Amino acid sequence: MTDTTPTPAAAAPRTIEIECLRYDPEQDSAPHFQSWQVPFDDDTSVLQGLQYIKDHLDGSLTFRWSCRMAICGSCGKMINGVPQLSCHAFLRDYWPNKVRVEPLANFAIVRDLVVDQNEFLDKLESVQPWMQPCEKLNVADGPQRQTPAQLDQYYQFSQCINCLLCYAACPQVGLKPEFIGPAALALMHRYNADSRDRGWEARAEVANAEEGVWGCTLVGYCSEVCPKGVDPAHAINQNKVNSTMDYFGVRKLLAPKGGAR
Repeated sequence: MTDTTPTPAAAAPRTIEIECLRYDPEQDSAPHFQSWQVPFDDDTSVLQGLQYIKDHLDGSLTFRWSCRMAICGSCGKMINGVPQLSCHAFLRDYWPNKVRVEPLANFAIVRDLVVDQNEFLDKLESVQPWMQPCEKLNVADGPQRQTPAQLDQYYQFSQCINCLLCYAACPQVGLKPEFIGPAALALMHRYNADSRDRGWEARAEVANAEEGVWGCTLVGYCSEVCPKGVDPAHAINQNKVNSTMDYFGVRKLLAPKGGAR
């Protein structure tokens, strides 16, 4: 006997409106928005939505991306006003409303969703985020071993991927562009907290300055948006303690043998 039960019609693919800020400084007098309808399923990220637009609807749309796995930090955007990695945000969470994608706040726009990172890179270099041992080490001396407790002092802060979401979230970066900012100060603390490092004195001038740790007003939004749980606000607080010890001359008294921390 033939089964005459009607089969359900295939569900129509869902679409969502993605609205992007567009700006080409060679052609546009001011930024403007442009929208597209983009098909998606439950696994489609905002980044994949942008890639669909570029591949099928408008090849001129410009944005950064690389790994698509929340590792490289390249694809940070303002998504409905919130700093996020676009590979880590999913269109299903915004449907049936539209998604507005903008370049990260507090940065100059190069084109469309791409921002100029040069100022951040200069700030990062200024905190000297590299190991500075108190004396020259020889290979024959073997590895500088650490206890798990010593590793725990800095490991969290070493997870920063320089995605710059914290800079887009920080009101002080917007108000005072000279402020060194959350990521650079967190990476500075990664080395200050390392038992093998004796670089505080080299970093102290930047850390102690008004645009250093004291430029932070502890809003804490930087830590909230961090995709890696780095907690820049905590790192900055720790270095406010270091800076205060410098001010009262306590640090040199407590420094371990071999150089100031």
